Amino acid sequence: MSVSKSKVTNSLLKSEKKSLFRFLTLYVAMVSILIMLLAAFYHQSQEKLMLAEQRATLSKYAYIQTKRLKILHHFFPERNTYPRDPRFRSAIYDIEFMKIFSLLEDEHINFDKEIYITNKYIHFVKSLDEYYLGTKYLIIEVKDDGVWRTEIWKHIMGYGLIAFFLFMVFGLFLAKLFLKPMRDSIMLLDRFIKDTTHELNTPLSAILANIEMMDTDVMVEKNRKKLTRINIAAKTVSILYKDLTYLTLEQERKNEDEEIAIKPVLENRVEYFNILARSKNITFVLSLQNANIFIDKRKFIRIIDNLMSNAIKYNKRGGTIEIVLEENMLTISDTGIGISEEKIPFMFDRYMRFNKSEGGFGVGLSIVKKIVDEYNMQIEIESKEGEGTKVVLKW
Repeated sequence: MSVSKSKVTNSLLKSEKKSLFRFLTLYVAMVSILIMLLAAFYHQSQEKLMLAEQRATLSKYAYIQTKRLKILHHFFPERNTYPRDPRFRSAIYDIEFMKIFSLLEDEHINFDKEIYITNKYIHFVKSLDEYYLGTKYLIIEVKDDGVWRTEIWKHIMGYGLIAFFLFMVFGLFLAKLFLKPMRDSIMLLDRFIKDTTHELNTPLSAILANIEMMDTDVMVEKNRKKLTRINIAAKTVSILYKDLTYLTLEQERKNEDEEIAIKPVLENRVEYFNILARSKNITFVLSLQNANIFIDKRKFIRIIDNLMSNAIKYNKRGGTIEIVLEENMLTISDTGIGISEEKIPFMFDRYMRFNKSEGGFGVGLSIVKKIVDEYNMQIEIESKEGEGTKVVLKW
């Protein structure tokens, strides 16, 4: 019982982890975008603060250079050497934004801004009231040492990681809070299915055992038909019971792989399903060679039972089921209703049913696909509406 509970818990945890992963993926994406937006806003605000602090210094430099230009203007052309200063570089432009003289390292000037950063340089644009040497715009350039930027990125990385960690802790708490009702519901549903499945076993086994022991030769035809209908119904429920048992209790059980002779297994399952086939006047056509496969017999029977069950369920009355066994290949074909080509890729999805008039929950083929993938087998389906379906299993 503890092993069964552990398997159920593991299955539940897988489902819960998938939901938690999807939620956290979306949550992390949103948190990351939020932190990046805050980081961009912080960077811009700190850049503006730095430029505001630089404005006072650069205004002083501009005032000094303007005085020098005034002197040069009054003594020109006797003095014609452009004034230089080791603390900054400068340039002068006329009212038409044409360069008069420049010492700038970066000559990409934005005349619409008073102060800005470009290519590791800070530019300060001063508009002059008096046109010394024809100058309307004086540009002051100093090198941006990048120290302020390094400090900003330290703050962004430090505070960003702290914020991300706090958001993640909050996100995990929020996710578990939201997932708790789902977890409780799944546990309740899982317990119900497990208990129901377990309770079905005893009466179902008793019904099938008693049917096998009954002597139909001494029965009147009317009672024989009733017994046949009971046998068909019991075997239909038995197939569903085995699928549910596999999904809820046996799926995680350790494999007991062995070399299996396939022909006797197929003959045994055909005999088992024969009464269901006869209820729709369906005929089995067998062409069986000797072939073996290395697999857990329990899982191989689940594959065969589900494929045969579907071939009967979706077959036409009076149809046939052809089973061909060759080395490394098994083909099961029916003359049933078939399905359209675009629906074939979705046949293995759990709970997928394309014909609501037939019974079942749509779990059979999903079990088949899971086992086939586990043993690296191949399964191919060909189907045409109104003509039938062929399933090819290769290993």
